[in-house]
Amino acid sequence: MEILLSALALGLMGSFHCVGMCGPIALSLPLRGNGFAPKLASGILYNVGRSLGYGAMGAAFGFIGQGFQMLGFQRWVSIAMGTLMIIAIILPAVFRKLSLGKVDVFLGHVRKAIKRIFKVRSYGSLFLIGVLNSLLPCGLVYLAIAGSIGVGNAFMGFMYMILFGLGTIPMMLAVTFMGNIISVTVRNKINKIIPYVVVFIGIVFILRGLCLGIPYLSPPIEKLSPNIQMNGMDTKNSHDESCCTKK
Repeated sequence: MEILLSALALGLMGSFHCVGMCGPIALSLPLRGNGFAPKLASGILYNVGRSLGYGAMGAAFGFIGQGFQMLGFQRWVSIAMGTLMIIAIILPAVFRKLSLGKVDVFLGHVRKAIKRIFKVRSYGSLFLIGVLNSLLPCGLVYLAIAGSIGVGNAFMGFMYMILFGLGTIPMMLAVTFMGNIISVTVRNKINKIIPYVVVFIGIVFILRGLCLGIPYLSPPIEKLSPNIQMNGMDTKNSHDESCCTKK
């Protein structure tokens, strides 16, 4: 539960960063109707689409983490993802040098698709814009994806990214309706806090993987490793069988 709450916190704090990254799209959305209600519905549909897009990615990467979990590597994946988050903050230049290659071509098609859909004024188009927007490059989203891998479960990965997306909705809705309500100066000050939040979440993932037996924060290894749980069950079953045999 604490891991999922960290996703919500990352979304809430990161939403100030989103104003700069996704703000232009939110400001220019082809909202439906002239009244407040239809415009609110339009803004919600866009953000729901964006959050579900994040959720789909979280499920996919959570499934990858689940594969590591089945192999008994979940604790190490959790440590690795937490370390990756911290490195991304301390040494961002390392990741800037990475070449995206064919991914850039794919993102180009995504941007073109968003431009085409912008010309269609409908609730469905707003939802699709949100879904496609979730695919655009964003360092904060990548950090959240690292978290979805670390949870080691497809459903939990889905929930992790959904909560991350929901955390960004209040600020993004405010931007849609009231424009750039947060000044650049205030945004810059808040953005300075975000790295500390990411490092804190990274530490939480590392502690989780270390299995120190700290309640709610670093559960014992038996809670994380299915192999140990299965071995424990096998030992118990064999003990029961031996008892039955003696009888």
